[in-house]
Amino acid sequence: QVQLVESGGGLVQAGGSLRLSCVASGSTDSFNVMEWYRQAPGKQRELVAGITSYGNPYYADSMKGRFTISRDNAKNTVYLQMNSLKPADTAIYTCSGVRYSGSRNWGQGTQVTVSS
Repeated sequence: QVQLVESGGGLVQAGGSLRLSCVASGSTDSFNVMEWYRQAPGKQRELVAGITSYGNPYYADSMKGRFTISRDNAKNTVYLQMNSLKPADTAIYTCSGVRYSGSRNWGQGTQVTVSS
């Protein structure tokens, strides 16, 4: 069972940046797609960004231009670079891997708090 462990969250002022990391205990090659989701208090979980095994990224509209997802298969790691952060970006950010079979693994999440 591959485990996903996120890190890099924390408290940052509005306009600041954070880089989140998601490390897989095994190979990320087993995942066709790696994605980042977030869930703010009182809100549903939403997709932030994803990246395919070919390295093709996709983003939620509200994150385009501010967030960048990347994948380093040699390090079994997926990154989420977040710039120009807003208080509305405050949430728990969770990494997820989707296999070709459609099954999905989730990490535990990392808290991101953006102060105004």
